[in-house]
Amino acid sequence: MHNRIRSSRFALDHITLVDATPVELAEIAFETGYAAVNPFLHSMDVLPQMPNYDLIGDHGLREQFIDRMDQLNLGVDIAYPFTISKRTLVDELTPALDCASELKSRLVNVLLYDRNPISRQETFSRFCEQAHCRNLKVLVEFYPASQVVTIEDALVLVEHIGDAGVAGINVDLLHLFRSGGTLEQLAVIPPEYIAYAQLSDGPMICLPELQEYEASIERQLPGEGSLDIIGFLNKLPPDCPVSIEVPRGSSLDAKMTKSARARRAMIASQHILEKSDGSF
Repeated sequence: MHNRIRSSRFALDHITLVDATPVELAEIAFETGYAAVNPFLHSMDVLPQMPNYDLIGDHGLREQFIDRMDQLNLGVDIAYPFTISKRTLVDELTPALDCASELKSRLVNVLLYDRNPISRQETFSRFCEQAHCRNLKVLVEFYPASQVVTIEDALVLVEHIGDAGVAGINVDLLHLFRSGGTLEQLAVIPPEYIAYAQLSDGPMICLPELQEYEASIERQLPGEGSLDIIGFLNKLPPDCPVSIEVPRGSSLDAKMTKSARARRAMIASQHILEKSDGSF
């Protein structure tokens, strides 16, 4: 299945510029040719290089971000972070959902860590209800370190919801291969449930003990590694939105500027498209 992905429609994932504030993320995305951003709504302790901020509680910062996005004519594709564990109370997530809605995000991304499949599905269903009330579609991100490890695990969750307009799957290329998935498995997922895709690259094999570090700290730019990115793009539904998610701790250590990192990620991704058969 061939795609019609336009490089001008790439979104810039916040983790690619983990040291940027939301406003900086927007300004650099505009400067380097992205059409949308995928911001974190607040900083996270597990990402110590991220500046300290909170779009949920700091209404002044939220207004500043919205104004700047409007000035730059940029969109928000995905709002992060949303996680569901055994102890999660969905009502506690509604302020973050309200914030995502005010930012005019189209999607919210969720990682699930509840080990109990029954309560995991029940909490996820309630979360989807709250998101849908705010015109937000939920993306399930499968991830080997979570309790939704594979693309098939994610499909079980979203098919239980039964409405592709309410919940779909976020297919991170790196997670697909690190979870043992294949392009053939991606191809048989009902296309209506493939709601988003994320690009990066890496070696064919990564030791299990290094995979979390790779995913969050040090990915390779598209085309630098050995993963079949062109094959991946060809298995996506037509017009599937795509972001570039390439955290590069080595580039941070080398003091490369934020703009240079964003531009390198865009150029690398464009080069992948140019190497394709032109069907994108």
